[in-house]
Amino acid sequence: MKIEILGTGCAKCNLLEQTTRSAADKLGVPYQLEHIRDIREFARRGVMFTPALVVDGEVLVAGKSPSEAEVSRLLATAAKRAGGR
Repeated sequence: MKIEILGTGCAKCNLLEQTTRSAADKLGVPYQLEHIRDIREFARRGVMFTPALVVDGEVLVAGKSPSEAEVSRLLATAAKRAGGR
């Protein structure tokens, strides 16, 4: 699973990265996480508010840093769609 965090590096963006890593580790899903800080890339993907959580190219959350439980639910759903766990 390819996970991307879109955010400039502010506190909320870094929190989303930490929360996402923790949720993915607890789920035990294989993943690659990249934190993208290029504002032009945000615009290219249609993300107007950060932080944003992108999984396998799909923007799942934008403009907030959801709880670990919510991120875990989103990742589990994405993993099922991808044929994972």
